[in-house]
Amino acid sequence: MNDSEATGGTALVVIDMINTYDHEDAELLIPSVGRIVPVVTDLLARARKADVAVVYANDNFGLWRSHHGELLKTALDRPHAGLVKPILPDGESLFVLKARHSIFYETPMAYVLWRLGVTHLVLCGQVTEQCVLYSALDAHIRHLEVTVPRDAVASIHPHLEAAALEMMERNMGARIVTASEVDFAGTRNPRSASVTPPGSSASGR
Repeated sequence: MNDSEATGGTALVVIDMINTYDHEDAELLIPSVGRIVPVVTDLLARARKADVAVVYANDNFGLWRSHHGELLKTALDRPHAGLVKPILPDGESLFVLKARHSIFYETPMAYVLWRLGVTHLVLCGQVTEQCVLYSALDAHIRHLEVTVPRDAVASIHPHLEAAALEMMERNMGARIVTASEVDFAGTRNPRSASVTPPGSSASGR
C-alpha cells in the first residue's frame, strides 16, 4: 500500500501492559489489571483474526539501553509474570517505546499510524486516568477517532477512572463502550503498509 492510499484503518493499541509491577501504586493497580487481562486477551485475539494492526506502546521504565525484547524478558522474570504472559506480542505486532504518559510524546507513533493508514484507535491497557487519558487527548488533537473499552482499561483510583472516561467521552469525542461492542470485522487491513520494524525506535523523555 502506498502512503497516498493509507486511509481508514483501525489499530488496537495496548498501553503499558508489559509491566514489572514493582513501581509506586502497583499494589493498587494489580487487582484492576487482573480483571482486564482476560478482556485484553480476547481483544487481541479478535483483532488478529480480523487482520487489524496491533501496536504495543510501552514505557521503557527509564532503561535507556533497553529494547522491547529486554522489557519482555524483565517483565516475565518478575513475580507478576502471570499478568503479562496472556497478552504477549506476536510476530506481527508492532512495538513503540515511550517514556512519558502519552503514546505520542516524542515517539514515532504518529508516523507509524500514518504509514499504516490508521484513522481509528482502540485503546486498552493502563492506567485509565493517566496514560490512556493523555493518549486519547493526543489522538483527538491529531484528528484520530478513539474507542476505549471501559472493561479493557485498568486504574489505580476508580473515582479518577470514572472521571477520565467521562472526559474522554465528553471532551474528546471518544466512544466509551464495552469490549464486546468493539467490532473489528470488516475493517481494512492496515498491516500491508511498510513501516520500521518493531522496537527499532525508542522515545526520549
